[in-house]
Amino acid sequence: MKILRARFVTLARLGVVAILGLSASCTAPSSPGTSSSNPGTRDTFVLGLASEPDTLNPVLGYEPDGGSLLFDGLVRRNADLTLAPALAERLPDVKGTTVTFTLRQGVRFHDGTPLTSDDVAYTYQAVLDPKNNSGIRGDYTAIESVEAPDPATVVFHLKHPYAPILQRATLGIVPRRLLQGQSLDKAAFNTKPVGTGPYRFVSWTPGDKVVLEANQSYWGGAPAIKRLVMAYSADDNVRATRMAAGEFDATELPPKAAARFEDQAGLTVYKVPSADYRGVMFPLDAPVTGDKAIRKALSLALDRSAMVGAILAGAGRPAFGPVAPGTTWHNPAVDGTPTPDRDQAARLLDQAGWKPGSGGVRVKDGTPASFTLMYPAGDSLRKDLALAVASDAKKIGVDVRLAGLDWDAIEPRMAKDALIMGYGSPYDPDYINYEMFHSSFSGQGFFNPGHYKEPDVDALLEKGRAETDPTVRKQTYDALQQRIRDDEVWTYLVYLQHVYVVRGKWTGIAPAVEAHEHATGGLFRTLAEWKPAA
Repeated sequence: MKILRARFVTLARLGVVAILGLSASCTAPSSPGTSSSNPGTRDTFVLGLASEPDTLNPVLGYEPDGGSLLFDGLVRRNADLTLAPALAERLPDVKGTTVTFTLRQGVRFHDGTPLTSDDVAYTYQAVLDPKNNSGIRGDYTAIESVEAPDPATVVFHLKHPYAPILQRATLGIVPRRLLQGQSLDKAAFNTKPVGTGPYRFVSWTPGDKVVLEANQSYWGGAPAIKRLVMAYSADDNVRATRMAAGEFDATELPPKAAARFEDQAGLTVYKVPSADYRGVMFPLDAPVTGDKAIRKALSLALDRSAMVGAILAGAGRPAFGPVAPGTTWHNPAVDGTPTPDRDQAARLLDQAGWKPGSGGVRVKDGTPASFTLMYPAGDSLRKDLALAVASDAKKIGVDVRLAGLDWDAIEPRMAKDALIMGYGSPYDPDYINYEMFHSSFSGQGFFNPGHYKEPDVDALLEKGRAETDPTVRKQTYDALQQRIRDDEVWTYLVYLQHVYVVRGKWTGIAPAVEAHEHATGGLFRTLAEWKPAA
């Protein structure tokens, strides 16, 4: 499922996260009277997005980290990534294995029916129910049960103390009466949802667009943008062309595709820091990529500085681990040199028995140092990164064969072929890292596709999610990051800045450090608060 693939490419961290730095290229608006200089003259706002969801049901994985405009969670995130109440009246204390929320009074779903604690309890119970086959179920396994003792109270009973439980409370709440007793994979709700959020559903044309309208009765106040169209196009160049033609009011683009808009009147280019990385995922049971010497030599040989400069047009930074520099949970000892050290890479390969062979490709015990590196064919950024990896690998005698495929072709090959993957989120280090590196998730789709299995790493992950002392948690996740680096489970390439182009002048735009899954969960997450600038 596309939405799960997008979501699986996400990480997170608990606590206040330091802003990594934000730049915006601002230009003067175009002449008065045009829609670009005065966006308030029309009610419809069109977003150009790269990835279309498979479902609009939060239980099945739609925007669980709080990016939806259709749904609210019990809590929401501020621009500095601290948590604030949403459907909850206030943030509860988190102590031990019981967490109690009191609901905000007077909240109604889009069909006019009131929100109650039964809806909240049902939402989480439905995620946890194995029959629903929710792709996000693993994120909530610390929850033993959820009960609704009265209409305004929700009580979470945990299997063990779980530090990120409030971070998980961003999950959108669904109305129990519209889903209970149904097979969720076939529910009409999945394509015609009813939430409590600032926008209500109007229509969905698959392969084209989703149309929303402002919820005039929204508990947080009615949005200024009355009609919102989310138009989907996976092709970066197509989105850039449609933005230039005036079809989009805002879009997300790779840095090079956005460069053409830098100095255009009436447009603003936002470069937003993120915890979103790209890296090479290695199948660890394969003959060549299963050799740590190959993986470490490849990491040494890569010119990450050139990747940032040429491929990202400067909108990013070199990456060496799964937790972003500048965030609370990053281990600064997990670092490296952004320029290549190919002499050291060659020595490492020599010592491991990989000797120069015919055609410049190294060989060990008759096996050539050759492997396939896949990338999603429609992703120009990952293609460019794959080309750079192959070029740098060749310089140390490693043959990397490239394969641009669609996701349906990629998924069954991940146990034997490497892949340019993306993950990352700034909320809590338990996010994604548990699913990515714990042996219990080995080979479960896009979770731990390389089949990494280390008991001491499992122990670190289990300790980190159960520990409530921030100091001990930091030490635990520092050790985890160092171990992942030492084992070269992935070769991390770059952290991205997410780049957006917005037409016209608006207040209410609040950039924040972003996770891999941006789209409506990135710069556009506050669209309900955007207002035309005076």
